[in-house]
Amino acid sequence: MIKKGNEITLDITGFAFEGKGIAKVARYEGDEKNYVIFVSGSYPGDRVKARLHKVKKSFAEARALEVLSPSFLRTEPECVYFGTCGGCKHQDLQYETQLKFKEDQVRETFEHIAGQTDFDFEPILPSENIFRYRNKMEFSFSDKKWLTREEFDSDEELKKPLFAVGLHIPRIYDKVLDLEYCKLQSETGDRVLNFTRKFFLNKNIPAWSTKTHEGFLRNLVIKNAGRTKDFMVNLVTSSFEAPLMAEYSENLIKECPGVTTIVNSINSGKAQVARGEFEEVLFGEGYIYDWIGDYKFRISAGSFFQTNTLQAERLYNTALEFAGLKAEETVYDLYSGAGTITIYMSGLADKLYGFESVNSAVEDAKENARINEITNTKFYEANLDKSFLPLIKETGIDLPDVIIADPPRSGMNPKTVSDILKLLPDRIVYVSCNPSTQARDIKLLCEEKYKLVKTRPVDMFPHTWHIENVALLKRI
Repeated sequence: MIKKGNEITLDITGFAFEGKGIAKVARYEGDEKNYVIFVSGSYPGDRVKARLHKVKKSFAEARALEVLSPSFLRTEPECVYFGTCGGCKHQDLQYETQLKFKEDQVRETFEHIAGQTDFDFEPILPSENIFRYRNKMEFSFSDKKWLTREEFDSDEELKKPLFAVGLHIPRIYDKVLDLEYCKLQSETGDRVLNFTRKFFLNKNIPAWSTKTHEGFLRNLVIKNAGRTKDFMVNLVTSSFEAPLMAEYSENLIKECPGVTTIVNSINSGKAQVARGEFEEVLFGEGYIYDWIGDYKFRISAGSFFQTNTLQAERLYNTALEFAGLKAEETVYDLYSGAGTITIYMSGLADKLYGFESVNSAVEDAKENARINEITNTKFYEANLDKSFLPLIKETGIDLPDVIIADPPRSGMNPKTVSDILKLLPDRIVYVSCNPSTQARDIKLLCEEKYKLVKTRPVDMFPHTWHIENVALLKRI
């Protein structure tokens, strides 16, 4: 019976966005098999035992409890934490198949949401590295350690403190899986993780409690450059304890000599976010440098930077190719962040203007332009959830020939779409980490003055269902 909580056997025949298998069943005897069940933890070709956790009129959702007959697409995961940790959803799926599924999902998303079929779909760009590719990892401290079945059955493990530093269990906000390594980060990052755990456990320093809002240790953020040897450790705590932090810093650089700077961010609020009201630099300059192409970028503890440095260059090259810039043209970069795309394109256009809502990111962008001795870019703080046309009128800057947009996962605000339609640039290059919201926005643009010319997915995050996609629109 298709009823919440029931366990049923399903044959998986398709794959859906967000990495869920698709099964189609008959809801009653004599009915055709057209009722869709989305099954997390399954792949096409699997036969699984699954438990239903959501049942709607037109579809249901379930979780695979047991793989009764595995698909030939499966492979052995390399990480012992796979299946418990929520970081890698598809480490047990062949990488070539991951790429095909991502490609198919982008194409289907544009067909179903944007209603677009008449455009060039360029093949997905795979990631050069499928492990150890992340230049940033954000770990959480917790006073509630998630116990694996082996730990739960061990009397010795139950006697140990329930102190953990690692990643949150999916759908469980207050428990953390204690990790000794992560296959997505560098090996130096693994050493920093284990040293940090040992240091604070030995001193009996408490982890932050999301229930009582007490404790000292909140987050461990590790950043390493992809093209330099720079390495940052940012410890987020609820207060600043100078002697303790000095001792931690001194011992960390002895244990992990690859670390080039250490920062202590102070977050005294209740919200469990990996940033603070202020920062104390414990060692080094307080920031690191990395390169994308020929351009150098300064990365501070709070800066946003693409988390896969090597693949970011391929992403930006795709956007640059799609833009087809001419020397006399003016470019607007919406959601410009630390100015990476603006600066990357600066050598091929006349004037470039970046618009970003976060003030610190705008300042980072200005600094990055200075570092690279670039003089044809300007960056403005602008709330893109509101109209930015008054700012353009106020500053008197040139109108754009090309607009680059790289919004957050939620996509562009309707007011931003409206502003673009009023500015009417010749070309729009839309970079997105969420093809669904990208397709939604492109549908609005194509209903008015634009035509979708081509798209290309870029795999920035192997072993996850996340995918970047670049789209080119031209004015009709």
